[in-house]
Amino acid sequence: MSESEDQGPHEQPTPAPASPTPPAEDPGSFQQGAEQAPWQATGQANGQGSGQGTEATTPYPAAFGQVDPTWPQPQVGPPVASSTATGWPEPAASTAPAQKSGLPGWTWPVISVLALVLGVVGGAVAGGIVADNKTSNSSGGILSVPQRTAPPLSADNTSIAAVSAKMLPSTVQIVAEYNGKPQGATGSGFVFDKNGHVITNNHVVAEAANDNGPIEVIDHGGRHMSAKVVGRSAVYDIAVLEVKGAESLPPAALGSSQQMRVGETVVAFGSPLGLSATVTSGIISAVNRPVTTGDGSDSSYINAVQTDAAINPGNSGGPLVDLRGQVIGVNSAIASLGASSASDQGGNIGVGFAIPIEQVLVTADQILRTGKAQYPVIGANVRGTAKLEGATVESIAAGSPASKTDLKVGDLITKVDGKPVTGSSDVVVAVRAHQPGESVVLTVRRGGKTLDIKVGLIGKTG
Repeated sequence: MSESEDQGPHEQPTPAPASPTPPAEDPGSFQQGAEQAPWQATGQANGQGSGQGTEATTPYPAAFGQVDPTWPQPQVGPPVASSTATGWPEPAASTAPAQKSGLPGWTWPVISVLALVLGVVGGAVAGGIVADNKTSNSSGGILSVPQRTAPPLSADNTSIAAVSAKMLPSTVQIVAEYNGKPQGATGSGFVFDKNGHVITNNHVVAEAANDNGPIEVIDHGGRHMSAKVVGRSAVYDIAVLEVKGAESLPPAALGSSQQMRVGETVVAFGSPLGLSATVTSGIISAVNRPVTTGDGSDSSYINAVQTDAAINPGNSGGPLVDLRGQVIGVNSAIASLGASSASDQGGNIGVGFAIPIEQVLVTADQILRTGKAQYPVIGANVRGTAKLEGATVESIAAGSPASKTDLKVGDLITKVDGKPVTGSSDVVVAVRAHQPGESVVLTVRRGGKTLDIKVGLIGKTG
């Protein structure tokens, strides 16, 4: 797959070398090629994976404790030829046992499944879609809504119990329509501000948003409240909900993933397998981990925070929190060991991924201001190489930022902003970590020469 700035099939990122030669995607945006970059999931709903990824993000199905076998699944290392079905983890029913379905497909050699932690009741949850067509109350962005800014706990806190006491009242469970079922998918979320806005994953509510189906939010005390989608981004797998009655709930304090160090303790909150108000803990295993989840046009490319805190289907959209009680990420996907059947669901194996809170804030601000979210593109398609030495430029869109530079088809991109890349997913993730209007410096090899080319970024809705 080639990387473009447009969304392609949702794929799961793979920590190990991606598949050797990714297919190219459309030139308007960076898309992942056949080669799957590290931490790239390539599963689709109903277990169908396209094997292609784009810069667009894919919604992760969030379920009440069930993994959807149809979601793309991550694979670590060189992709396995006969990997398990890829797809988002299915949400589990709130009262019925979780059902198995395809998990998001990551392209790893040994770990072949990257599952979105969405629970599906009685069925697989398809990947989310791009920007929501339902907008409500767009306002002045995050600066216009009252948020909680002070850390709830002191810098020297080491008590997970103290973190739980502060965060649980701000954590919610989400039940959404899926495949015609009013409570077909479930996930998690957290209170964003005092105006009743809740943050969750796009893949948790994508199906309901498209079908104009019901979305229900359940708070820590068991109170049920109706919700509607303000806006959502399939590219970053983020959705903002407006919840009637959530104005009385305490907003979560927001921290910084960029200030976290590998090895620091973090706590994950959510409703795995339909078990509401569940708390697990672990450490930051890695930061800036290029991860791709979803399939087709619903692919998501995330510069993720990796953690070994237990995350399972139903955790999608829940907060990952530091010891000061501040949200540093939104739990979205997990890597699972490959299975022999598309109906097998994966569970926690200590490799989970969260969307950095910095990206969540940018996307939420755009949604609250305009009802839509944007992501940056350069207007070139790239494909990974068999030797994982970078990504080759396959096409450049006329009139795009890339077309106005010295970048040429055939150039091998080896670095983005000075950081080495091994494949197309790395390039897409690096570009999407920026904002429209900014620029990136691509280091390319051309005929034995190494060049640094500055390329501007324009925004696309998704």
